[in-house]
Amino acid sequence: MKQLVALILCLVAATASADPVGRVLDSHVLPGFARLAKETASLAAAAEVGCDERDPDLRAALNGALRAWAGVSHLRFGPTEAENRAFALAFWPDSRGMTPKALAGLIAAEDPVVQDAQAFAQVSVAARGLYALEFLLYDEDPAGSDAYRCALIRAIARDSAGLAQAMAADWHDRYAALMRAPGPDSPYRSQDEAMQELFKALGTGLQITADLRLGRPMGTFDKPRPKRAEAWRAGLSLSLVIAALNSQKQLALMLAEGDAGLQERLGATFDRALASTAALDDPALAGVATPDGRVRVEALQQRVNEIRELVAQELGPELGVSAGFNALDGD
Repeated sequence: MKQLVALILCLVAATASADPVGRVLDSHVLPGFARLAKETASLAAAAEVGCDERDPDLRAALNGALRAWAGVSHLRFGPTEAENRAFALAFWPDSRGMTPKALAGLIAAEDPVVQDAQAFAQVSVAARGLYALEFLLYDEDPAGSDAYRCALIRAIARDSAGLAQAMAADWHDRYAALMRAPGPDSPYRSQDEAMQELFKALGTGLQITADLRLGRPMGTFDKPRPKRAEAWRAGLSLSLVIAALNSQKQLALMLAEGDAGLQERLGATFDRALASTAALDDPALAGVATPDGRVRVEALQQRVNEIRELVAQELGPELGVSAGFNALDGD
């Protein structure tokens, strides 16, 4: 009996290891985009119920959508990038301050484009998506009429829900199957290429967390830039770092399933970074403007870079893949 049980366990393990890409799709990618679609749909529904910028339910719905985006923001390929969906849903970083300008233009003109979903999908990405909505809901000096701002908020929320639904449907109905079955009709010639895409996504996510989510607000010691933090108006900057790291941890551990020791080292390194976030108590990362606060954020960034180093030096060789180019190269 013991021999039979051992044989069954070996067969189960062999079956699981034979389709690592499918396992990541089913447990990480597809659920992540389903959650994003659900949270943005809730956001659109909340905007229809009440479009007052100070409405706590509307703000809570936006916060949920932003966290859901942080959980998939490393998956910057395939349906996420098609038709500029990611840029339209999540135009950040906005290094030139285009979002306030684009929104101000719509509000000043009371542009009727907000009444037509198809037309609104053609406006500048700077005036669309979750970060445009964050600006409107947390702007301390709102401009324009209440009626137009309400219409604009609803238009952005509906558009965001549509973008997220398109991503989720494209992943579920088409792209996941292409990754599961590499070959002439797939963007991937082999399972190794599909695995490399997932490994590259992990590296991209960690780079975004270290260099953008943490690096941008730090600026330089003499000139910190706290208002360059992601979603700082909503006080979500640290929360989005945590959401991203938890999702990236899940992906890393799944990719390392063939090596228990490496899984343990990755888990411990991620846990050290997450422990650093718990010690910050700085929701908007505003503390980077002080020497003590900057040191704490630098320490967190170093923890994230330790994960990046471990992923590059051990996980990549374990999988037999390299990072290659990612979505941030050339930016």
